[in-house]
Amino acid sequence: MCGNSLKILERLISFDTTSRKSNLDCIDFIRSHLSEFGIKSELSFNDEKTKANLLATLGPAEHPGVLLAGHTDVVPIDGQDWKTNPFRMHEYDGRLYGRGTADMKGFLAITLALVPELLEIASSAPIHLAFTYDEEVGCLGVQRLIPQIERLPIKPIACVIGEPTEMRVVIGHKGKTILHCEVRGLECHSSLDEGVNAIEFAAEIVTTLRAIGRRLCEDGPFDSGFNPPHTTIQTGVIHGGTAVNILPKACDFWFEFRCLPNQPPEALIDEIKTHIERDLLPKMQARSTETGIFLDVISDIPGLQTPEEADVVALAKNASGGNATEKISFCTEGGVLQEAGIPTVICGPGSVEQAHKPDEFVTVAQLRQAERFLRSFVRAALLYR
Repeated sequence: MCGNSLKILERLISFDTTSRKSNLDCIDFIRSHLSEFGIKSELSFNDEKTKANLLATLGPAEHPGVLLAGHTDVVPIDGQDWKTNPFRMHEYDGRLYGRGTADMKGFLAITLALVPELLEIASSAPIHLAFTYDEEVGCLGVQRLIPQIERLPIKPIACVIGEPTEMRVVIGHKGKTILHCEVRGLECHSSLDEGVNAIEFAAEIVTTLRAIGRRLCEDGPFDSGFNPPHTTIQTGVIHGGTAVNILPKACDFWFEFRCLPNQPPEALIDEIKTHIERDLLPKMQARSTETGIFLDVISDIPGLQTPEEADVVALAKNASGGNATEKISFCTEGGVLQEAGIPTVICGPGSVEQAHKPDEFVTVAQLRQAERFLRSFVRAALLYR
């Protein structure tokens, strides 16, 4: 393994890039590392200028090339019982512990450590590096990255996102749509029959969501490559009411669809809206026109569906040494990049079983495998072009 890989990973882990915080110190470190090899970086920021994406090109940008991509942010450690400092990498028995080792700073470290070799490989065609912010909270940063990529002289012909797949080649993942529902009722004393109970009307919507979810589970559509093999719906957060003897004036909740790539969420959203407008609003507004139900899409991450016969899949399978492909139920930035016209696969070190948990780790063996994969993939992809 490259001598600098573990040192770079140790530095990356030391930056607390929890999504609610800035990632600029981490980006500055990556930018400085690349500048040591004469590589310029272009940044794009969030509105507050507290977070940034980084896009860098190794080699001549006017030719077709490949994109290696990953996110810099990590999930919180709040409420987790870590045996070691999560922001100080700890090595034990072939495992590297720390927040983000698996998801997904291990891949970033390997990519950065390989930069000297990648520069040689990219002598006649480019290798683009893209590191984003806020993937963990709705793939927000990649939306600002796409215009950067579109300004390249030639769009990349293939992309690898190094999310933790245990180095298995993933060609599909579900989409994820998060919605917020606000129910406005009419407050009154609980002994009276004059108000509109916001919690009860919210409960009717949640019950309908559950019924739709059961229908999808029983009737599909299905894709056996996913586990579970159907679109899922769940309500995750709900708030409402002030006291047990006050008819609640307000209730709001958040729910999500995790849709199969070939089942967009719009039809499901329309079904919920129809239920609200036909069955609930008339009853509420018969009591008071000040009541209402308001539904907003908070984030909408497209699914990934790369054809098995795509060139990027063949290249990735050859580089990984395997013949199989897989699909995953968690989301990545792959669907966004695919929508931008970049053929994409997911393949990276570590396991999702370790991600987002206390004592997160990646094995040294997986990092070695990732290193071999990247060398092989970029060489073959640039030769193939």
